[in-house]
Amino acid sequence: MRIGELARRTGVSERSLRYYEAQGLLTSDRTPGGHRDYAEGAIDRVIRIQEFYAAGISSPKIAELLPCVRDVDGGPSEIATPRLVDDLSVERDRIDRKIDELRRSREVLDDVIATAAGEGTDGS
Repeated sequence: MRIGELARRTGVSERSLRYYEAQGLLTSDRTPGGHRDYAEGAIDRVIRIQEFYAAGISSPKIAELLPCVRDVDGGPSEIATPRLVDDLSVERDRIDRKIDELRRSREVLDDVIATAAGEGTDGS
């Protein structure tokens, strides 16, 4: 599929897809006319890349991680190194801390909403 179709099907801009290629996160073949041609599995790869970015993982770390991640095309082509496992454990711990912070923020908002709703219902 061409870059425009991949962008449409994943919701990711063509510019971002080109960036992913430049970072070694995504690959494409070239048509005789020089256009990028992506395999169907690129959709899942782009979605996975987006998930990693959303988790706050950097491009270099994603590049290390992707070969170790099972995709729809079969499985990991490399085994994760002990260093990568350690690094990813640190990332997971960071995400857990962020989740805890977000839960606390939500609790504060819930209290404010409950208080505001209670004040509005008694006529004060």
